Amino acid sequence: MNKFGIMLGHAYVSKLKSKSFIITTVIMLIAVLILGNMNRIIDLFSGGEKTEKIAVLDQTNTVFKPFQEQLKAINKDIKLVKVDKSENDLQKAVSNKKYEGYLLISWDQSKLPEATYKAPTLTNSELSGQLSQALQSVKSSLAAAQLNLSSDKLALLNSPIAFKEVSLENNAKSAEELAKARGLVYILLFAIYFSVIFYATTVGMEVATEKASRVMEILISSASPTQQMFAKIIGGALLGLTQMAFLLVVAYFTIKQNLGNMKGGFFEFFGFSDIKVSTITYAIVFFLLGYLLYATFAAFLGSLVSRTEDAQQMMMPMTFLVMIGFFIAMSGLNNPSAGFVTVTSYIPFFTPMLMFLRVGMLDLPMWVGISGVAVLIVSIIIMAVIGARIFRGGVLLYGKSNSLKNIKKAFQLSKNQ
Repeated sequence: MNKFGIMLGHAYVSKLKSKSFIITTVIMLIAVLILGNMNRIIDLFSGGEKTEKIAVLDQTNTVFKPFQEQLKAINKDIKLVKVDKSENDLQKAVSNKKYEGYLLISWDQSKLPEATYKAPTLTNSELSGQLSQALQSVKSSLAAAQLNLSSDKLALLNSPIAFKEVSLENNAKSAEELAKARGLVYILLFAIYFSVIFYATTVGMEVATEKASRVMEILISSASPTQQMFAKIIGGALLGLTQMAFLLVVAYFTIKQNLGNMKGGFFEFFGFSDIKVSTITYAIVFFLLGYLLYATFAAFLGSLVSRTEDAQQMMMPMTFLVMIGFFIAMSGLNNPSAGFVTVTSYIPFFTPMLMFLRVGMLDLPMWVGISGVAVLIVSIIIMAVIGARIFRGGVLLYGKSNSLKNIKKAFQLSKNQ
């Protein structure tokens, strides 16, 4: 037990001090800070309340004033300037940065306004959309006047339909709550996916590196291969939890500091204005269990090769499993109660992401989340027993072969120990 503690401490501390861990942690912390201050950053790069000037050549002589009033109600930062110039003069003015662009307004065959917007580039789709929206309102008013419709009738005609969504299940999330949960689960799914695949692959690569450098021969003479395997796996788990703790602490204080600015827009869509503790708890639990499952898988796969260049090829099946689970989770974001999501959430290699998707977005009984945790724990125990046996024999295998047939050889060698 003393040897195991020494190996565990070494596996954890050595990786904690490594440049790769420090760099990745710093990058993630910067990403959290950027995410938490997104509204301020957007305001900074947008230059505050920047007025955009648009020249308007109104060939109707009647549309400009109502058009200007409608646009003020949509966006006060767009300034319309009525001009009476040729298009060549307007193009020169736009080239000299006097205007963002210019708008030509004329009558169509029905004596209703039509317009053409010209600008150096059409990348600012928001601006052109707001101009079109304001003109549409003017056109509706003029069309109503032609049809002798009163303003009340026009308002009634343009009023949106009352469309409500009501769930028949008790305590089910509303459409607004689902939208918020979807964004938050989306972000956390990415975190689980990249964390699991990074740390699990690191364990497998470390085992392969130790075999390639013949360090493994020295290690197995002082401690059993099983102790080494679990020391690496648990050390990686502690490292992952340490990194997640850093991220959660920084995220907490960032959100607390910017709580007043985290309303609407970006934060409303991604659900950061109303983060539930249960969702974060499930994310940590399924990250940890998912890591343990895949790290055990990666450890015995890494023990089957004796060259680091063969390790990634050997671990391709594990990588594909993680990717399949992630893609199923992404496709299930819009319908987390779908049958294929429910069924695949109980397949151990997919459970970390798919069960988290379900418990994060749906109001499920507690036993559903517990059942997912139970599936993972049982799978980890089975994988650990099989993996430890393969690892004991695999660390003694050397040669160019990186085929999965080495599993059989590893089983045979483990019997002789």
